[in-house]
Amino acid sequence: MSKNILIVESENDQYFIESLKEFLNISDVDVDTPICTIDDYECLNGLSKAKLESKLQELIIEIEKKGIEKIGIILDADLEGVAKRIELINEALKIIDKDLNLTRCSHFTQSESLAIEIACYITNVEGYGELETVLKTIKSKDSPFADCLYEWKKCLEKQNRAIKDKDFDKFWVNTYQRFDCCTKKEQKQAFRKCNPEASMKKDIWNFEHNVLDGLKEFLKLF
Repeated sequence: MSKNILIVESENDQYFIESLKEFLNISDVDVDTPICTIDDYECLNGLSKAKLESKLQELIIEIEKKGIEKIGIILDADLEGVAKRIELINEALKIIDKDLNLTRCSHFTQSESLAIEIACYITNVEGYGELETVLKTIKSKDSPFADCLYEWKKCLEKQNRAIKDKDFDKFWVNTYQRFDCCTKKEQKQAFRKCNPEASMKKDIWNFEHNVLDGLKEFLKLF
């Protein structure tokens, strides 16, 4: 096992980072078990400090046993933005080292008491958003099924009904994966062949897109 560990929020983040690692030919860092499970109620409205604290405590117990040297934390910016997410990380870090304080993304800070280095990256598009916001931006195939959802969204708004951007983006990505990028044959086994894990192994994302430049530089630090 690598001596470098990445903390991510969800399984979808894990699939994405694993694919990006493969694209970059990076093998010096392992993605740990995600903080949130798919049915985790606490994570429905965004990651809580308590969930991140719990994950950090788990890893700290493993530092000596696994010989962990570097820990990277990747969180979504969501509506809070990059600066607020770094604040959340710093608050959670106090539970393992009260002196740890990250000042910016993609910069390792040494924990003297734990003898490890920690850095973070906040997934975003123009300062906000999450993984699905990024995936919408880097899609590489035609997306007629998914794009028609914009008209559905307008229809809802005319009826004074609204869908959060976060939920819309998830719906858009799911539709793109299943209806725009799966064959009729694959759709018969959509649960296995059109899911997020399977889609990350398909040539339907542009990993050369400049929106990924910051994340790539972060991963190369390991």
